[in-house]
Amino acid sequence: MTLAQARRTALAAQGLHVRRRERTGPVTARQLQGVVDRVGLLQIDSVNVMARAHLMPLYSRLGPYDPALLDRAASRAPRRLVEAWAHQASYVPPRTYRLLGWRQRAYRTEAWGSIAGVPMQHAAEVEAVRQLVAERGPLTGAQVHEQLEGSQRADRTEWGWNWTTAKRVLEFLFFTGELTAAGRNGAFERRYDLTERVLPADVLAEPEPAEDDAVRALVEIGARAHGVGTVRCFGDYFRIRGPRLRRAVDELVEDGTLEPVEVVGWDRPVYRHRDATTPRRAAGRCLLSPFDPLVFERRRLEELFGVRYRIEIYVPAPQRVWGYYCLPFLLGEHVAALVDLKADRQDGVLRVHAAHHAPQAPGVHRQAPDPQLVADELALELELTARWLGLDGVVVGDRDGVARGELVSALNRAEAV
Repeated sequence: MTLAQARRTALAAQGLHVRRRERTGPVTARQLQGVVDRVGLLQIDSVNVMARAHLMPLYSRLGPYDPALLDRAASRAPRRLVEAWAHQASYVPPRTYRLLGWRQRAYRTEAWGSIAGVPMQHAAEVEAVRQLVAERGPLTGAQVHEQLEGSQRADRTEWGWNWTTAKRVLEFLFFTGELTAAGRNGAFERRYDLTERVLPADVLAEPEPAEDDAVRALVEIGARAHGVGTVRCFGDYFRIRGPRLRRAVDELVEDGTLEPVEVVGWDRPVYRHRDATTPRRAAGRCLLSPFDPLVFERRRLEELFGVRYRIEIYVPAPQRVWGYYCLPFLLGEHVAALVDLKADRQDGVLRVHAAHHAPQAPGVHRQAPDPQLVADELALELELTARWLGLDGVVVGDRDGVARGELVSALNRAEAV
């Protein structure tokens, strides 16, 4: 495969190779389910500078839709989506949730330190939270904290998330699968409940899959969502690593699900999913969340699209190059720009703080699209996004009128048309 063929295969696997069609009616739950079936999971992130990260992949593929569709899918029985520790904290279909049981049982090696140690450090609290949620759930972390610790303030001297003991216990029970989210409240807090009360009855009734079968199924979901990729790509989708990942890929090759291929310029084994398609051209246009499945694995993004991309939320402001919440802009088969956006809900506008040409990865040479074409298409996408967010329009610049980046002038011309 040429690199361009691999790129188009990846876009087709994610449903990003074609323009979203003009709709005569609202997006339906069935159409939302179609995207979930294709991408396999939606990473959850609470940052709401523009729109929460898990809302964006659906918008990128469906166009303007009612986010209440996603809320209903995850909070009303029978649920189409449930929360689990998958790529990171993610929405996954209920049957995919059952494939994660091996990870939940292996929390000592799979969970991070402050969670893995909970049962040893807080055994009594674990039992108290279990009983409380069983009796009164669904409950938020704040409600559990209030019940078990009263008005005592969380210890703010500890590095990290500064969770209370109650929150750490809840996250342990969430990671291990005893609890999951029955939904989220208006402040986007999980409402924890017993997993047996959240999963659909028919899914609960199915036998627990063996670990090897479950891992192989998860790797296959990642491979299908990639279309073409490496072992590292497929494993990253559900954060699977080590011998179990290699074994799953070998078995998928043996049964014909994965086909070894060569991609020009790549120096390690590559595999194509048997259902992957390679369109002759890609004509999509959309903004991508920093947590979109297409850009999960940054090395893959560099190799496929020739773009060096790093999110700068955690970078001190004076050191940021691209912006606090910078979104890749996909045009055709290229990541053509990086755009730092903010939904200024007070002023009712979508602000463009920065608009840059997508930075090339080291050692990569690619033909950049015409800047005015990129700006014209970006302007159309920004206007559509603003309407979806319920904003009145787009403003290039922060509240002081300052905007950064090489595309700003061309974007201003496009917005003036």
